[in-house]
Amino acid sequence: MTSTPHQAPYKQLRRPTTDRMVAGVASGLGRYFAVDPTLVRVLFAVATLATAGVAALAYPIMWFLMPEEPADAPAWPHPTDPASPTGG
Repeated sequence: MTSTPHQAPYKQLRRPTTDRMVAGVASGLGRYFAVDPTLVRVLFAVATLATAGVAALAYPIMWFLMPEEPADAPAWPHPTDPASPTGG
């Protein structure tokens, strides 16, 4: 049985190092929930306006709490099938 050292057996919420605008929070959430990061950014903006700015506090909190993806992590999307040629 072979396994890749960079791919966890479960989904991980991490901030990517390549696909980011500010800190990678929206991109990480988009990857985790399999939605476009632009949609996450729009939802952040709408929530911030709807809550008179209170939702904007979530961004720096998530920036602090979400770990950054390792520099040697494979490019996104991570392969899901370990038997595939790119999966190991």
